[in-house]
Amino acid sequence: MIAYVTVGADDIEQAKRFYSAFLPALGYNMTQGPEGLSFALPVPDEEAPVHPDFYVKPTFDGRPASAGNGNMVAFEAADQDQVRALHSSALAAGGSDEGQPGFRATYGPRFYVAYLRDPQGNKIALFSSNPNDPGRDD
Repeated sequence: MIAYVTVGADDIEQAKRFYSAFLPALGYNMTQGPEGLSFALPVPDEEAPVHPDFYVKPTFDGRPASAGNGNMVAFEAADQDQVRALHSSALAAGGSDEGQPGFRATYGPRFYVAYLRDPQGNKIALFSSNPNDPGRDD
């Protein structure tokens, strides 16, 4: 199981604007400290986390942050409407479009996805496979 994912950022305030545009809507709580941003889903007392935390931090070695080619972090949304809304919010908060919300021919008929780049260039996916939403072939 993945426990956490970390991406680097040179401008933490810019990253905060971007990730705060959609992660709270997915249930993530944010804390900010000298080490950067931490986003975590709430965990009831006496229970262990089941979803990975997401961190945005300055690089450990002090060199400029860079996005990995082929690396991507995907966040699951409740439905197609939320994918569209969060994609729009993230673009307005400084992200760049890497693929408008919609179905992709190479993925399953219920996999609805949008792609973004954060201000640092990290690739982000927002997706839904909600069986109550229309599928690609409906």
